[in-house]
Amino acid sequence: MAATKKPRIVCLGEPKYVGEDYIKEFSQEFEYSVLPALDRAQTKALLPEDIKKHGPIDGFIIRMGTPPYEPFDEDLLKALVPSCKIIVSASAGFNEFDVKWMASEGIWFCNTVNAVAEATADMAMFLILAALRNTTNAEKSARGGTWRAGANLIPGRDPSDLTLGIVGMGAIGKYLAKKAIAFNMKIKYYNRRQLSADNEAKYNATYCKSLHELLASADVVSLNCPLNDETTGLIGAAEFSAMKDGVFLVNTARGPVINETEFIKALESGKVTRAGLDVFANEPRPDPYFLQSDKVIIQPHLGGLTDKAYQKAERECFENIRALFSKGKPNSPVIEIPTQG
Repeated sequence: MAATKKPRIVCLGEPKYVGEDYIKEFSQEFEYSVLPALDRAQTKALLPEDIKKHGPIDGFIIRMGTPPYEPFDEDLLKALVPSCKIIVSASAGFNEFDVKWMASEGIWFCNTVNAVAEATADMAMFLILAALRNTTNAEKSARGGTWRAGANLIPGRDPSDLTLGIVGMGAIGKYLAKKAIAFNMKIKYYNRRQLSADNEAKYNATYCKSLHELLASADVVSLNCPLNDETTGLIGAAEFSAMKDGVFLVNTARGPVINETEFIKALESGKVTRAGLDVFANEPRPDPYFLQSDKVIIQPHLGGLTDKAYQKAERECFENIRALFSKGKPNSPVIEIPTQG
């Protein structure tokens, strides 16, 4: 009797953090290979060639570092149809993926849920402290030889007893709450669904029934929600108006969550004292204002980019594939695919 054919899994580029032993073990269950494409054009050329030479692909893995390939749409991935059953991404955000098209073709799409959560929360906490202590201007002053002569360097703001308002209490928001507690911050949150009483106690978090209720009470606002139709432009003129005067704002979610025109007005008016930003509406070329303003601490979208997060993300991709072929459903689908039969 012929052996059952292994599902064929292809990774877009070489996964560098998942581990050789892990790949060796995974390859016992799956026919695994790498598509050595470095950008969108190469992917469009090499993917059909790979399928023609080696046969249909059952699962497709997309690692971190997606900008050279974006967007992940029908134009890029149509060669996978109709055999592909699952596409997995090492990123937590998925606005660059045409998830609806994938679902229409019966393809499961999975993002990573927990892999980059703590690393991104670390970045949010770093930016909170950096904004409160005005670290960018302090460093410029020290490097420029003026020591403490920079404007508004002393005194810095102490996080203790300040209210941190978390917008989006998913995995990242929860990790951030735990870290903020260590700095004696008071935690309030706004989320689509209220946490259970046990979870609110665990994170010492108080629920706000509306976004504006949260914004009116927070000394520091941290955006930790996904980018989708509902959250695009979530923070605009009305929301800045609802905030406390002199608030601090941190964004490690996605740039388009904020209306940047209104954001700049809020910074220039003093409504927002300082901001810490890891994401921007136009990456990798943010609005020049954010590059030049001494009211903004910036990072080049590094929130989830740590060695441990990379390993977790890559392994979460492989485990989503393993779950689909062993249990009939992946671990973290973005859209449910109806089961046939």
